[in-house]
Amino acid sequence: MKNLFTIFIFTLCLMSCDSITGEEIGRLSINEISTGNDNKILKEFTVDLKKGDEIGLWSDMDIEYNGEVTLTFKLTMFKNRKRIATIDIDPTDKYITIGEMQKSINGKTDWSFLGKNTSLTIDDDATYTFKGILIATKNPTLQINQAEVVFKRS
Repeated sequence: MKNLFTIFIFTLCLMSCDSITGEEIGRLSINEISTGNDNKILKEFTVDLKKGDEIGLWSDMDIEYNGEVTLTFKLTMFKNRKRIATIDIDPTDKYITIGEMQKSINGKTDWSFLGKNTSLTIDDDATYTFKGILIATKNPTLQINQAEVVFKRS
């Protein structure tokens, strides 16, 4: 009975988290660094959106590195197959953070988090496509365990 109660509470917490952070409508599971035209890791997803929809862009990250590193998601947004915007996101520049764990010892950093970076308001009912890559400053110690852009409707 105690296990059933624990599962119920956990499920309730997950449902209430969605009401706070929004409903996930898509995800770009990039998870690798693009290092140039010969090694471009491009991911995309398409979704129908309505005028007035508020879409939060979140970074779901798990990285390890020595020293310093700068990461950037480079996104391109299309409306009905026509490019309408480019968006650069620094995943570490977030104004809401959930489940952040950061450990730095002797210059080695292990860092994971889910963070809201920005939001978009949709202008027209249409089919939208988002394409994205991840780039980084050169750091041979950088290990990407997870690097994803999460799209949530508020």
